[in-house]
Amino acid sequence: MAYDGIITYGITEELKERLTFGKIEKVYQPGSEELVLQIHTRKGNVKLYASAASQAARVCLTDGKFVNPAAPPNFCMLLRKHIQTGRITDIHQRGSERIIEMDIEAQTELGFTVSKRLIFEIMGKHSNIVLVALDTGKIIDSIKRISIDVNRYRQLLPGLEYRYPPKQDKVPFKEISTELSEKLDSDPEAAADPKYLLSHIQGISPGISRELARSGNPVERLEEILESIENGTAAPRVYLDETGKPLEFHLTELGEYVGAQEKTFDSISEATEYFYTHREESNAIRQRSNPLHRSVQASLDKARLKKQRLGEDLLQAENSEKYRLYGELLTANLHRVEPGAHEVTVISYYDNQPVTIPLDEKYAASKNAQNYFKKYSKAKTAVHEKTHQLEETSKDILYLESVLQSIESAHTLEELNQIREELEDTGYVRKRAQKGFRRKKSKPHPIEYTLPTGRKVFVGRNNKENDYLTTKMAGKRDLWFHTKDIPGSHVILPLEPNQSPEDIPEEIIYQVASIAAYHSKGKESQNVPVDFVPIRYVKKPSGAKPGMVIFTHNTTVYVDPKLPEGAAGK
Repeated sequence: MAYDGIITYGITEELKERLTFGKIEKVYQPGSEELVLQIHTRKGNVKLYASAASQAARVCLTDGKFVNPAAPPNFCMLLRKHIQTGRITDIHQRGSERIIEMDIEAQTELGFTVSKRLIFEIMGKHSNIVLVALDTGKIIDSIKRISIDVNRYRQLLPGLEYRYPPKQDKVPFKEISTELSEKLDSDPEAAADPKYLLSHIQGISPGISRELARSGNPVERLEEILESIENGTAAPRVYLDETGKPLEFHLTELGEYVGAQEKTFDSISEATEYFYTHREESNAIRQRSNPLHRSVQASLDKARLKKQRLGEDLLQAENSEKYRLYGELLTANLHRVEPGAHEVTVISYYDNQPVTIPLDEKYAASKNAQNYFKKYSKAKTAVHEKTHQLEETSKDILYLESVLQSIESAHTLEELNQIREELEDTGYVRKRAQKGFRRKKSKPHPIEYTLPTGRKVFVGRNNKENDYLTTKMAGKRDLWFHTKDIPGSHVILPLEPNQSPEDIPEEIIYQVASIAAYHSKGKESQNVPVDFVPIRYVKKPSGAKPGMVIFTHNTTVYVDPKLPEGAAGK
């Protein structure tokens, strides 16, 4: 990702301005590779967050809240001993590398002042946080200890002399040499080749190399970026995909993302924090949703197979009238059946047509007739039972399809937790063991949209919220919207006290219907049918699964799924 040497430079300048001469008041270690320092500065308390995780290594200021373990890890205790209450004297970047060094003056138990250096190495899977004694240059400890078995060139163990990572055979971006500058000026192909720039300039990411190549003058564009950092005019931003998932971030505009969604920030720390927290949340959502999706999909596949088999059994049971006919004709023609016969042909007294009746040669004709009457009676009972089972299975399929749609549309861990609770309550997922406390039910928080006219529209994010909206939150005169025969959210348009459904402008109806289509399985389709009806005509049958309702007096409109322009959701 984009946490390259230039981002490191921007973060370092920001930290230097905000934290120099600040006092480290508290040290926390929320995770095995995370560190949080609470620092008191002239402008108040701030929190510095650092991560050495291979996929999310970073250093930035944060406003986030963290859950700390009951017992602090060893590295956390060591930092509390050595740097807590210490004062930050300097923060700097090592060359053009992704290394930030924080110099700290602290006092020993005997009152002597000692200097320590906390080094943040932001290098992908090799990322680390190391505490070094400045007077000796030796490692006090690191958040990830690296032994000779892991790295023969560079070990990070207490007592060893700290060694920087090996230098690369590149020109640091802060020190573009005249030779390289002349090479790029004289060779347009090299200047326009991102791979050439990436292999010759130290500290730039692939995204920045493409931006420099696109600019036509890499050296000038690079100087422009660095100047914006030095002057405090950098414009940090995060680029997003259609679903809002972060794609890339940097402290300058990246031409390859022109036209994509983007969010701008006042500081590089804010952009960094937004990028990683939302990306991690997106990954966590995907990881959490996959097991639920598989479980629901398996139940749905079973229900569909059951429906198919029930349909086949029902069709067979409905063709059982011939058994009654066979039994009647055998009873009327017992004298014509020879012992041991495999079949007998008789004339039907209904239409005077010949009917061939298969026989079980082990039984007499009367016994064969009784067996056919039993088959007929059993089939008639099966028709009733299997019809009921088919109805219940069809309801299960509708319900599971709605849950699947909710899982695919979930954007937060809270939504997934609500869906899991729902599946646990309905028996589709095994309940998680709760040790020593009762599980706290999550509260419904439907999405609230504000239309350009100022009207509010509420959308359920899952079946539990759909029930809450329809049966508790909505008034009897409010309008209820739902896609016709397509899994989707319940959508409520509240009406004014003295307003009737007929008073609602057609434009508003179509806007709300478009929102309902947008929050449905038909989101990617066009001309989606949406039913709307006053809420008093919507009923929830006794024993129905969450989100399942019946309604009458509905009107259907056809719309394209979209959020109306200017509609704000929260």
